[in-house]
Amino acid sequence: MIIGVDTGGTFTDFVYKDGGRWGIYKVLSTPENPARAVLGGLNHLARGKDGSSLKGRPTGRKIVHGSTVATNAILERDGARCALITNKGFEDIIEIGRQNRSRLYDLAYRKAPHIIPLELRFGLDGRMRQTGEELVSLDMDTARDLGRRLKELDVESVAVCFLFSYVNPLHEKKIQELLEPSGFQISLSHEILAEFREFERTSTTVINAYVSPKMKRYIRYLIENLVPGDTLGIMQSNGGSISVETAMKESVRTILSGPAGGAVGAYEIGKMTGHNTLITFDMGGTSTDVSLIENDLSLTLESGISGYPVKVPMIDIHTVGAGGGSIARLDKAGALKVGPESAGADPGPICYGKGERITVTDANLFLGRLVPEHFLGGKMALKPERLAIYFDEMVKNTQLTPQEAAEGILDVANAAMERAIRVISVERGYDPREFTLFSFGGAGGMHAAFLARLLNIPKVLFPQNPGILSAIGMLMADVIKDYSLTVMQNQADVTFSTLSGMFGGIERKGTKDLRAEGISGDGILLERYLDMRYQGQSYEIIVPFDRDYVERFHDLHEKTYGYRNEDKAIEIVNIRLRARGVPEKPEFKKSEKFKKKPPPDAFLGEREAVFDHRRLATKIIARDKLQSGNRIKGPAIVVEYSSTLVIPPFAWAHVDGYGNIVMEIATE
Repeated sequence: MIIGVDTGGTFTDFVYKDGGRWGIYKVLSTPENPARAVLGGLNHLARGKDGSSLKGRPTGRKIVHGSTVATNAILERDGARCALITNKGFEDIIEIGRQNRSRLYDLAYRKAPHIIPLELRFGLDGRMRQTGEELVSLDMDTARDLGRRLKELDVESVAVCFLFSYVNPLHEKKIQELLEPSGFQISLSHEILAEFREFERTSTTVINAYVSPKMKRYIRYLIENLVPGDTLGIMQSNGGSISVETAMKESVRTILSGPAGGAVGAYEIGKMTGHNTLITFDMGGTSTDVSLIENDLSLTLESGISGYPVKVPMIDIHTVGAGGGSIARLDKAGALKVGPESAGADPGPICYGKGERITVTDANLFLGRLVPEHFLGGKMALKPERLAIYFDEMVKNTQLTPQEAAEGILDVANAAMERAIRVISVERGYDPREFTLFSFGGAGGMHAAFLARLLNIPKVLFPQNPGILSAIGMLMADVIKDYSLTVMQNQADVTFSTLSGMFGGIERKGTKDLRAEGISGDGILLERYLDMRYQGQSYEIIVPFDRDYVERFHDLHEKTYGYRNEDKAIEIVNIRLRARGVPEKPEFKKSEKFKKKPPPDAFLGEREAVFDHRRLATKIIARDKLQSGNRIKGPAIVVEYSSTLVIPPFAWAHVDGYGNIVMEIATE
């Protein structure tokens, strides 16, 4: 059995393949301890066909898990007590940072205190030249005194970042040898990010030191409570999985692991069905994640979290605080606001039975777009009778009707998600009309058609089990290890052969690390890239490395910035390697039979639902009864275990050979 697990703000999702049989399962998340929901679901799946427990008996299950532990540790400022050791005079680089100001016109703005306070930043005498030659030897006497002081200060984790350690890591290794025997968890910058720009390298190393102890405890707790014979892998932000050993040491690589799983699943399914240009739309309970795919997953090195730069490769995902659990309210001026605050799993939306604040999910139910008796396959009862009193209270001092308020809530939420999609498309020179909207997440199916109409996107693709696609993506992910090294070369001074020779060291390391992850020689792929820029520029473009790398750079620069300058000198700043291990992946069968008319048992009845201020008779359709080729005209609501799909009057849909629903939008 192989199992994908994705922890979300509202639900924890499971997808599994047992022999030739696929299955899915969802449980409410347990924010106070995410492992409880994960282990509860895994224990539910660890039962024989007769219902008997398999606990204590070997199973050999392979589990890939996308975790929010590292993300939450930063957002909630709940990581380890952490210290920084760097060169003397550079202790405050993490606070000084860059001149970028995200809130330029906020006169009352104050920076939040850094996660490493001033008293836990330490500078040591010692310096390397940019060539790697030792200029000043490391002050080991002071370092030994510092080790004793860190113990007195109850420090758990230490980030070590010296200038030019990516060229010569000798000083960082000496600190590791000194401190590790005392039980500190050590993060070395040359291992986390072997690149120049000391602020970003220090920040990334600090974030790793801050989150790794908590991630280590979480993973160990999971391992101790798994069924004997289970193996656990962790999803990375770059779209690949890694072993638990690597995840515990380099936890910074797991910060966007859940959303990354969804992007990988969308990419693989899109490629399988011939949709190579996608805008992914993942709407969950607390947030919405969007990404753009043009023939391949888009990576970024310019990510950050809670104001801290994190310069490890991540899938380029843009997130907004709009989800099914986003809370709606009227501000003091009477304007309708939705999110970013979420009702989460507990108390959840009003219709879950405990919540008392209106959410996007409540608005969908109030307008008839959710079918209470079919929510989560009928296994979780919604309570629509609780809604009226809260909507009446919301509009009490306004001129709105409850129905208008509910429609307004959805319009505001859709506008926030539309802006997010424009950030990754229009603002980067892409025309949304040339893409297919790939919708998933538990709440995505209720909003995708309306977003597509707002953006003039002609087609929407809904995979099977869209509510758990992130978990499916984890089963489809390669094992990926990313490496980089600053080389700082002028194009005129190097040749293709010279640059090829520079990859030798990191290629040997990548091959060795993948073999340690259990990948055999035939399944190892090494992909080479260069970070390039015109001389005088401050930032680089990632360019695939082949004999045409210079022309590729000019083309990518023109696409990104709108111009090229072939007379300008080019710099190669970093070499970059993506070592990819391709494990055995689940296969999806394509149907050879197509039938236009849905079978009679697919129709579960009708109900009234509101579309564009009108109440319309709307068909309710069971997705698991639909067959390839079936066509559906809106308005209709398609129900399934993990999600609800709304087909408005301005759309129609058909089922493709893989069981995906493809919706055509009548755009204006």
